[in-house]
Amino acid sequence: RTWKGKVYDSKGEMNRAKELNVLLANNEIFDLREQVTYRLEVNGILICKYIADFVYLNREGKTITEDFKGVRTQTFAIKAKLMRALHGITIFESRAKTTKRKTVKRK
Repeated sequence: RTWKGKVYDSKGEMNRAKELNVLLANNEIFDLREQVTYRLEVNGILICKYIADFVYLNREGKTITEDFKGVRTQTFAIKAKLMRALHGITIFESRAKTTKRKTVKRK
C-alpha cells in the first residue's frame, strides 16, 4: 500500500492515486492534491474534520473532492452531508472496479 513514498489506507486508494496521476500526466485533470483537510464548523464550533483522499480540477476547471471507499460508513455519510451543507461541496465517491462476481444458484 505504499507508492512513491506515500502510504495509503488501502490498495484500492493507492490504485486510484495511480489512475489520477496518469490523468494528471495526460492533462485530463490538474492541481492534484492528496489528503486535503476540511474543517466542519457550526456556529464557530469545530464539530470534526474531514480529510479528502483527493482534490483536483477537471478539464472544465471545476474542483472535484473525491474519497475512495471500499465500504461507506455512517461516519462518512454524516461528514459528506456536513461538507455539502457547510461548504457546498458534494464528495465524489470512487470505488474499486469490480471483476466477475460469483453467481450463487438459488434453489
